[in-house]
Amino acid sequence: MGSEIGQKLKDKYINLVSPKVGSSVVFSTDDFFADKSRLIQDSDPIFIDDKYDDHGKWMDGWESRRRRDGGHDYAIIRLGLKGVIRGVNIDTSYFTGNYPPKTSLEACLTDREPDENTIWAKVVEPTSLGPDRDHFIEVADDHPYNWLRLNMFPDGGIARLRVYGDAYCAWESKDASETYELSAIANGGRVVSFNNAHYGNTWSILCAGRGENMGDGWETRRRREPGNDWIIIALGTAGTIEKIELDTAYFKGNYPNGFSLEAVQLEQGADVTQTTLWKELLPQQKLSADAQHYYADELAADFGPVSHIRLNIYPDGGVSRFRAYGKLAQHD
Repeated sequence: MGSEIGQKLKDKYINLVSPKVGSSVVFSTDDFFADKSRLIQDSDPIFIDDKYDDHGKWMDGWESRRRRDGGHDYAIIRLGLKGVIRGVNIDTSYFTGNYPPKTSLEACLTDREPDENTIWAKVVEPTSLGPDRDHFIEVADDHPYNWLRLNMFPDGGIARLRVYGDAYCAWESKDASETYELSAIANGGRVVSFNNAHYGNTWSILCAGRGENMGDGWETRRRREPGNDWIIIALGTAGTIEKIELDTAYFKGNYPNGFSLEAVQLEQGADVTQTTLWKELLPQQKLSADAQHYYADELAADFGPVSHIRLNIYPDGGVSRFRAYGKLAQHD
């Protein structure tokens, strides 16, 4: 059951505490054995048997010293963007005799750094932990947050924290005459379905900046059967598309030979995987290795507003970034 929940969370949502979206650990009561910054690193935790430093055994995660005062340790994380939390993973990989018996997660929404007067909402109630394993927990809370407090009772080590959810964007306050990156994670864009994602993280293609390496993007396995691979992106809000960017940074021997785009406007709550209303937004285009590709005049004229885009790659391969720019639908 835990693995099923974990796969669902990883497939449907972004990791809100990823440094890739600007998140950082800004404070911890103690990180004597293992630096607090490792808690949210994107890489999976590792164990190096014979690695020690001046404080003792080197561990890949956040680890405090043994408490003797009856209190408990905690870390405060600033999210890079406001988000609605749908689930978490508290990973104790390689912490076998030094993991905390219990943990909890709290959150708040504030423009200032939290202090002793901050009122924290309970996102995950105190939960028992076990050694050297993932702990996937679903969350039912529709409020957006931008600060987290991870509590350990009383002390110990956690390898990684993953917080799965959707970015929150207040589109009602935006100027409808402006052009926006409608697909951006920061603007509420998200991946909702795909046929294959063997390597990387699908949501990485909607992140800011260029990819850092070949692992920073969406890459499918080598296709050995007819057809092509695809991924569906829900825009942060419906809009008319004016420009497209597709970046194959670092994909040199495994970039797609080409790609095309289809788009559709659906009502909220509609099942995008079942619709037959897709129309061609951009006919198939040839791609090149390790390069940014831009399209504007090639887009279908007078297409109208869209809520979802299907990116088709031929036949398979890797994409580092995808961006769809346009104006809000209600401006038309």
